[in-house]
Amino acid sequence: MERKLTAILAADVARYSALMEADEAATFERLRSDRKELFEPEIKKHHGRIFKVMGDGLLAEFGSVVDAVECAVTLQRGMAERNARVGEGIEVRIGINLGEVIVEGSDRYGDGVNIAARLQELADPGGICVSGKVSKEIEKKLPIRLEPMGEKRVKNITEPVACYRVNLEAFPTQIDRPLPNSDTRSERTSIAVLPFDNMSGDPEQEYFSDGITEDIITDLSKISGLQVVARNTVFTYKDKPILALQAAAELGVKFLLEGSVRKAGSRIRVTGQLIDGKNGSHVWADRYDRELTDIFAIQDEITQAIVNQLKVKLLPEEQKAIQAAPPTENVEAYAFYLRGRQFSHMCSKSYVQMARRMFTRAAELDPGYARAYSGIADCDSILHSWHHVEVSIDGILAMSAKALSLDPKLAEAHASRGLALQFGGRHQEAAAEFDQALSLDPNLYEANYFYARFFNAQGDFEQAAKYFERAAEIRSDDYRSPVLLTAVYRSLGREEDRIRAARLGLERAEHELNRHPENSGPAQLGALALAHLGERDRAKEWAARAIAIDPDDLLALYNIACTYSQLGETDMAIDVLEKVLPHASAEQILWFSKDSDLNPLRSHTRFQKLFERSAPL
Repeated sequence: MERKLTAILAADVARYSALMEADEAATFERLRSDRKELFEPEIKKHHGRIFKVMGDGLLAEFGSVVDAVECAVTLQRGMAERNARVGEGIEVRIGINLGEVIVEGSDRYGDGVNIAARLQELADPGGICVSGKVSKEIEKKLPIRLEPMGEKRVKNITEPVACYRVNLEAFPTQIDRPLPNSDTRSERTSIAVLPFDNMSGDPEQEYFSDGITEDIITDLSKISGLQVVARNTVFTYKDKPILALQAAAELGVKFLLEGSVRKAGSRIRVTGQLIDGKNGSHVWADRYDRELTDIFAIQDEITQAIVNQLKVKLLPEEQKAIQAAPPTENVEAYAFYLRGRQFSHMCSKSYVQMARRMFTRAAELDPGYARAYSGIADCDSILHSWHHVEVSIDGILAMSAKALSLDPKLAEAHASRGLALQFGGRHQEAAAEFDQALSLDPNLYEANYFYARFFNAQGDFEQAAKYFERAAEIRSDDYRSPVLLTAVYRSLGREEDRIRAARLGLERAEHELNRHPENSGPAQLGALALAHLGERDRAKEWAARAIAIDPDDLLALYNIACTYSQLGETDMAIDVLEKVLPHASAEQILWFSKDSDLNPLRSHTRFQKLFERSAPL
């Protein structure tokens, strides 16, 4: 059996089935001309060879990774030009892997090929996704920007695969390859802050170590001389054994910061190590044994130590920003806020109520803590609209206004106000607040998630998909966005994406349910994901589990009704909806009217009568 190392390029057409259904003859002819006029000559020009052609895609091998990536960029640009010329929106996804393959005649087999095919599935339509091995090979050979997507588990591959998105906008139109000895590295020093380990002996203290990690990432991101890997990417390494050199290569960074937190009573110990990503050596290390009240000073000292060790020049405004007072000086309020934020992401009514208690206590401990008031406003909006608790919209708006009066540039507060305005029916004002929140912090999970739900309720599924996708990227533990995307993708006719989102949502829901078996949230939405995947028995088991945990939670009941609807259990779905719809608000009725998960019920007389009785005048 002959084996060899080669670069594999996998390409296929996004939404192929929908295109063929719309116009089979025209789609077939367009793909044939694309292959003959663009793909075959460009692959040959870049010293590649097509070894397999499928109906909507192909596989090619290249002796050089650089040739493969350059070819992929040329192909995507060529497709964009052809689409603009003929006015058709056919988009291709491309994946590239460097790996060992089995040679059998003119064909190629093995994990090297399989991973390339899986990377292609993860690529955006019109985009390119490459593996960590490809990233490492082209780092100094092409003037290219790669955006880390984190480690992904892919079908039939045991180990997670490090994935990177090629930023085509940052890729020059004409590529001048650097001389072998020239340095094409960014002027900015790249660094990744890995999740700090919780050494407290209590898993429930993880919220604290995670909060410290996020705050250090935020502080370092304020420095223009540093290129800092985003939180959503580094947190894919949480709870995993990490080899420093491997992580640095996968993330494409020169330095790693790792550390640990041990919190015991009024004392805290924080360790930090700055590691050279090339050779694994320790550039700097320190241990801080302090009173818990010193936690903010410790974070500042770690940030300053990194700046000093890496010899990064700070602009005056950057020095001022990292030395600015923290959002609160009260470490107890900070701890309550972090715990509230953890609970608020757990979806179910009981956890949202606990989150509200945490935020309220934080505000009591520090009446000037803007983020605490924003958290209270979020919880009240969710309890009002999703769980039918009697909370005044005016009171919620006043709470978000309090947060904004303390910090007018707090993105969380603008997102909170947007959510309250939406539930108050003031849609135009709500959209303006969401836009403001995202302009202040494009990576704020709540702003992206709330805005996605806003657009979904309006029936703007393209925008809903955009923001749900971004929310799912920001938080690697977010199971809600992928599952909600299933209905959005179906409304857009994106069936392949619907199945992909259901699988991702199920994977994340399973992980969350294993960690918190008492939480009905992942059971509710995991059941819906299973229904989308056609796994009837498991979907019913998960639905029953969700109801057993939270039998009176109206959001849980709605999600279970959607599950039964997708399973074709019409009467059961309507039976459950009869418990939900009489309590629904105008905003929820708007959501229900657009939710494609309920489409199998809409022609049923019982559903129509129920919906008519529940619809607001």
